Amino acid sequence: MTVHRRRGRYLEELQVGDVFEHRPGRTITEADNLLLTVLSMNTQSLHLDAEYAAGQEFGQRLVNSMFTLATVVGLSVADLTDGTTVGNLGFEKVTFPAPVLIGDTVYASTEVVSVRPSRSRPGQGIVMFEHSGRNQRDVLVCTARRAALVLSRPAQADLHRSGQR
Repeated sequence: MTVHRRRGRYLEELQVGDVFEHRPGRTITEADNLLLTVLSMNTQSLHLDAEYAAGQEFGQRLVNSMFTLATVVGLSVADLTDGTTVGNLGFEKVTFPAPVLIGDTVYASTEVVSVRPSRSRPGQGIVMFEHSGRNQRDVLVCTARRAALVLSRPAQADLHRSGQR
């Protein structure tokens, strides 16, 4: 019997140019938007006040962009970094080209932009991911480059695969 566990990818399993489409998507609810907005103390009326937002450009409340970013990155975790990441090193080039509205479903994909062993941390490496989020109409709603510190494949796994113990 073989037991399979879902996990992220080790450094050696990530190749520049690889693209991962993360599924399922995530439908954003009013509760999601309200919770993140009040937890983060972001009292922007565009997120909280339906009457105010109705009179603004988009005619309704906008989903907090920090929730959008967290969702796009979060959708990638099971495919890329669950159990294999040491930590995030930073984000750059974060954009929100279109708003996310309550009831939208966000889908994410990630391209591996660069991979290199760490110079200061043996057994680890730095991966640059380019995350993209699109809504159910295939409209781009978020992009972000993220640097992550990722584990290299454990030596034990290599020995086990080659039949040695």
